[in-house]
Amino acid sequence: MKCIAIVAMGRQREIGRRGKLLWHLPRDMSFFKETTMGHSVIMGRKSWESIPKKFRPLPGRKNIVVTRNPDYKIEGAELITDLRDASKFVTEKDEKCFIIGGAQIYQLAMDYDLIDEMYITHVDKRFPDADTFFPYVNWDHWDQEEILFHPKDENNPYSIKIVKYSR
Repeated sequence: MKCIAIVAMGRQREIGRRGKLLWHLPRDMSFFKETTMGHSVIMGRKSWESIPKKFRPLPGRKNIVVTRNPDYKIEGAELITDLRDASKFVTEKDEKCFIIGGAQIYQLAMDYDLIDEMYITHVDKRFPDADTFFPYVNWDHWDQEEILFHPKDENNPYSIKIVKYSR
């Protein structure tokens, strides 16, 4: 099974502020939905809580939430206390699972060497008020392939470039 990180980040690795995204980019959201649909998605508790209740669990995907609190109450998702156990909950037919955030979960996945690929949406903007960042990556170990460029338009306030990184 392939484990893939999927994230959107600003020019300086910014991914959020106060538990929320820094932008509204429908083109990136549709890419996220198309790419993760039918697969397992793994996220931390804070990411789970940041999804509006009416959208969780994320439909059409097996939702797996990582938290240190084994008594955390959750509906519609699997609860795990160790990211390394996630593979036990991913459906057997699933050839890939997606790590969808947040920053601590991305960092743990990198520390445990779980990530085989990354889909990174590079948002062409700096967000100086960000308080959450994607971990540093040594890009020397990753091949990259640009898979989509979308210029800013009336619905997407910033240009984006989606790049697939593979080892």
